[in-house]
Amino acid sequence: MNIIVEEAIRILEDSARYNPFTITSPADTHKFLRLKLSHLEYEVFAVIFLNNRHQTIKFEEMFRGTIDGASVYPREVVKRALQLNAAAIIISHNHPSGVVEPSQADEAITRRIRDACALVDIRLLDHVIVGLKDSVSLAERGVI
Repeated sequence: MNIIVEEAIRILEDSARYNPFTITSPADTHKFLRLKLSHLEYEVFAVIFLNNRHQTIKFEEMFRGTIDGASVYPREVVKRALQLNAAAIIISHNHPSGVVEPSQADEAITRRIRDACALVDIRLLDHVIVGLKDSVSLAERGVI
């Protein structure tokens, strides 16, 4: 991985650990997630856990898969959000192929996680799919 990208990730993580940053725009969220996920050669499903002010509590890689898929368990996402006392989440995963077009499975897991979170008053704000050079928001596409 490029040393500049590694340093950018370290700076973002350090600032989030000691001084939570607020998610202020979808563009910033996409940039952060591309830094974290776009370079991976295997699929990773990650979650940004947020408080009521949409400040980050934690970014966590929750599930790891292969080059074309990862098993995702909504129960585990909700369980972790409750442990962290999160009020909202942004979920994301990468497509190692670089193609960011969401699959039917991507849309289905988004709805399942949204519905599971709603049962315990946690808002799913977005599901961002990350490719090598681009990303797609399922909230912008009306899936959420």
